[in-house]
Order: sequence, then C-alpha cells, then structure tokens
Amino acid sequence: MLAYDALKRAITEMDIYGASTEFRLDERQLSEDLGVSRTPIREAMTVLEQEGFVRSVPRRGIFVVRKTKRQIIEMITVWAALEGMAARLAAIRSTATDIKGLRRLFDDFEKDPPAVHMNEYSQANIAFHQAIIRMGGCKLIVDMTENLFLHMRAIRAVSMRQENRSETSMREHTGIIEALEGGDGDRSERLVREHTMGLAAHVEKHGVFPE
Repeated sequence: MLAYDALKRAITEMDIYGASTEFRLDERQLSEDLGVSRTPIREAMTVLEQEGFVRSVPRRGIFVVRKTKRQIIEMITVWAALEGMAARLAAIRSTATDIKGLRRLFDDFEKDPPAVHMNEYSQANIAFHQAIIRMGGCKLIVDMTENLFLHMRAIRAVSMRQENRSETSMREHTGIIEALEGGDGDRSERLVREHTMGLAAHVEKHGVFPE
C-alpha cells in the first residue's frame, strides 16, 4: 500500500513529543501531497488506527497517537531487552564492515561535540540502534521492534536535546562498538541494555510527556 507506507513514514519523521500540541492529519492535504485520491488515504488511516498509530476523534479529525509517560517507559524497557539480545547476537555475527559502518555514523562528531550538530547527531543515534537490531540477524526481533520504532525515534530525538544527554550517549556508543568489535556478547548485551535503560531513567526524571 503506497499510501500506507507514505503515511507511516511521514508519522515516523514527526517530532510528536517535541511539542505539547497534538498532530492532526489533514486528509485533503495528504491526498494532494501524495498525489492520490482520498480513498486510499482513508484505507491507510483505517489500518494505521487498527495498529494504534492514529486515533479518530468524531467531528475533530484524525490525530497521531502519543503514548503516556508510563507507556513510554514500558516501551523503552521492552526495546532494551530486544536490542540487548540483538547486540549479543551481533557480537558473534557482525563483520568488520558492520563495525566500520557503526563507527562511520559518528565520524562527523569527532572534532565537534554532538551538541553542535544536534539534529544530525540525533539521526546518527537512531541509525546506530537500528543497525544493531539488524546486525543481530534475527528477523523476529527486527519485526518486533518495527512498530516500537515510531515512538522510540521520537522519544530519543526529544530526549537528546535535554541535559547534555548527547555527550553521555557518544561515550556509551563508543563502549558498545568496542564490545561488539571484541566479540564479547555478554558485555555488548549489558552495555546496550544499560544504555537504553538510562534513557528510561532520563524520561522518568525529565520527560514531559502525556500523562
């Protein structure tokens, strides 16, 4: 479904937790932007609502779903478990090319601190975690994290702008890469899990999310 894929991609790229206002989807505007009739847009919206990404409000329209703070912490916890196992598998299965690809994500931030290029670093950070999931080579883990990713991406993006978290993130990423490169599954899993649970602790303390 072209409309479904396009809409989901558009929602994924929204900064849905970066503002206090809700994101309303304009059916007519989406139809014009995608160059399709409103019928496939409506069909895609129905599927996205069934999957829990959008919600329809009578007489108001369709809005992107934003999770509560408690739900967000639960999602991060599940992600930590799944990515931790992916990292354990990746330590065994990853190639030198895979490791080089992880390092390359952060080449641009060696001279300047991440905070100087926050948007770029946030994108690199998200790509890093997606890469570890893929490197684990377990399709079911990839599939299970796919629907979590929409919210995880938005949560990481907004959290990265708070409390100098980008500096801590950079150091922790370096440790994870070194553990993967050394083929240490135990350490790779532990560092990834601790890194992600650090995000959960940050959200608990500083996160301003729907209650």
